[in-house]
Amino acid sequence: MKIEFDDSMFEEWTERALLHAVYGGADFGECLTTAERITDGDRTSWYDEWTETADRIAAIARESEDGGHAVSAREAHLRASNYYRTAYPFLYGAPTDERLVEAFEKETDTFRSAAALFDPPVEPVEIPYEGTTLPGYFYRVDDSDNPRPTVIATNGYDSTIQEMHFAHAVAAVRRGYNCLTFDGPGQGGPLIEEGLTMRPDWEQVVTPLVDHAVARPEVDSERIALTGWSFGGYLAPRAAASEHRLAACIADPGLWDLLEMMKGMAVGVGVPQDVADRLPDVDSDELEPMFDAIEASPELTWSIEQRGLWVHGVDSVMDYLRATAEYTLEDRVDRIECPTLVTRAENDQLSAAARELYDALDCPKELQRFTAAEGAGDHCEMHGRKLYHQRTFDWLDGVLGYEG
Repeated sequence: MKIEFDDSMFEEWTERALLHAVYGGADFGECLTTAERITDGDRTSWYDEWTETADRIAAIARESEDGGHAVSAREAHLRASNYYRTAYPFLYGAPTDERLVEAFEKETDTFRSAAALFDPPVEPVEIPYEGTTLPGYFYRVDDSDNPRPTVIATNGYDSTIQEMHFAHAVAAVRRGYNCLTFDGPGQGGPLIEEGLTMRPDWEQVVTPLVDHAVARPEVDSERIALTGWSFGGYLAPRAAASEHRLAACIADPGLWDLLEMMKGMAVGVGVPQDVADRLPDVDSDELEPMFDAIEASPELTWSIEQRGLWVHGVDSVMDYLRATAEYTLEDRVDRIECPTLVTRAENDQLSAAARELYDALDCPKELQRFTAAEGAGDHCEMHGRKLYHQRTFDWLDGVLGYEG
């Protein structure tokens, strides 16, 4: 048996769910049998079948918990949470689909049930932010209250704090680091439940997180690192340029300028170079090849028209292009003072400008390359996340002078 869809996005998202098995977020057979039930290309079938699997595993978790089997319950709750999240990516977009909201609520509820069964428990936190709060989880290594180095993890476009458990927190705690995960505007709960959209000045988001961290007795305030994955590879260094209480920053992958990425895409689908160079100050008629390419590609339609417009709170591709002009590190990269690790995965188009970011940094820095031959050449090294964690935490141990 194998996972195989004609719809490449179905295959990609099934694989994404399965890859979290390495940190307890999935079981191969559960993902495989779910994929076999899905009607290829049918997004309603996708949602229904992943939800059915998640509901089944959540019931197992409740039964185990009622029977006093804490480990079994925790493990099943974690898998159910991952499967609920997997059910809804194809529902992205405004107005927010009620099915997406329901699945997100179940993702959160099952994860919080798992969180309570860890030792020590994973603590849900609410970080004050501009008249509201941002949701997060604080992971302690133990109950000693001894100050420890702490990793703050920031998301990108389409993940959630629940998924960051598998992406960041488990690896951090195993190495003796506390971990604080959160969803900011344009991400997870703030987007889905409150309609808060993405902003370029991410330092305004991270500073309240650092305030929270330094007030905790378990946190060594001199050894706080910020890591960002996917679009967080822009957000993390952007925040580090202004938030100088950070002792280290990791950009996974290193991003430089969102508009420049869009210009490259435009040229790649037939927009003349001189038109692309003038973006976003062009007439929409000049971008017809780009609009046609987006409509012809399910991947581009999803990533730009569904996800991009929703995350940024805009109504058209032209508005999205105008919004991207604000997401650049060029005017502030020289303000980053803390040691910074930039990653570059061989087959990850999003990391194409990682070298540009690395070269522009005027601080202690390292560029870490990941290759396909190592099994880690994809976006955010998802196929080789353990290798990613080994290299980045080994680097972090060194720059923070920490021996675990």
